[in-house]
Amino acid sequence: MDLALALVIGLGVGVVVGALGAGGGILSVPVLVYLLGQEPHAASAGSLVIVGLTALTSLIPHARAGRVRWRDGLIFGVLSSIGTILGSRLSVMVDSQILMLLFGILLIGVGIMMIRKARRTAAPAKKRLTEVHVESTDGAVSTAKRGSLPMLILCSTATGFLTGFFGVGGGFAVVPMLVLALGFGMREASSTSLLVMTIASATGLLSRIGTDIHVDWAIVLLFAVASMIGGQIGAPASRKVKESTLTLLFGILLLLVSAGTLTSTVLEMV
Repeated sequence: MDLALALVIGLGVGVVVGALGAGGGILSVPVLVYLLGQEPHAASAGSLVIVGLTALTSLIPHARAGRVRWRDGLIFGVLSSIGTILGSRLSVMVDSQILMLLFGILLIGVGIMMIRKARRTAAPAKKRLTEVHVESTDGAVSTAKRGSLPMLILCSTATGFLTGFFGVGGGFAVVPMLVLALGFGMREASSTSLLVMTIASATGLLSRIGTDIHVDWAIVLLFAVASMIGGQIGAPASRKVKESTLTLLFGILLLLVSAGTLTSTVLEMV
């Protein structure tokens, strides 16, 4: 039963990851804990396997479409590795229920910010003093924030810490960081985040070597395979949806997951 459930849910998680460039970890961790009965620390480690493999395969169609900002993504991914190592080591020292409570609270804050961003994006565009317009090689106009490199370093390190601490691959934090702090469009952010998630997941797993965590590999690998297949469905589908809609859906997803996580955790603690 658990294997069948892992297969079905893994497929759905993959679709979300492929479409939004995030969501794998924030969905797989609660699923592994509350539906498949894994211990939270083991679930966070298994989630990194699922998210890393799904992000890697989902990255391919986005790269072919030219939506991945490789330079920023590589810098973000490499710098975030520093925070990931620290977060991974600290995570195993925190009580599992406290870990899930903090996870749910964090998702509420990020979800609200993304929904507000979606509403602003859907409204008539206004000029911002913090942006400059850059003419791209194909004649289209894009925007970039001034002084983005220091912000990139700060955001990547913070995101890496969250990745290692919660074991979620980083997509839930990378996309908002790229959109809210660095001025990426939602399509570029969701595509580039897949590159960052691949690097962060690998680093998070390596950081857990030597810790006393027992992963149920049969469930995790089946979940990962199904998620990888779903990612190939979600990536092409995202091209048909407006950026403001993608941003809104991502924010709503975060709030739904946070509500489920907090409810389940509080009920266990009572």
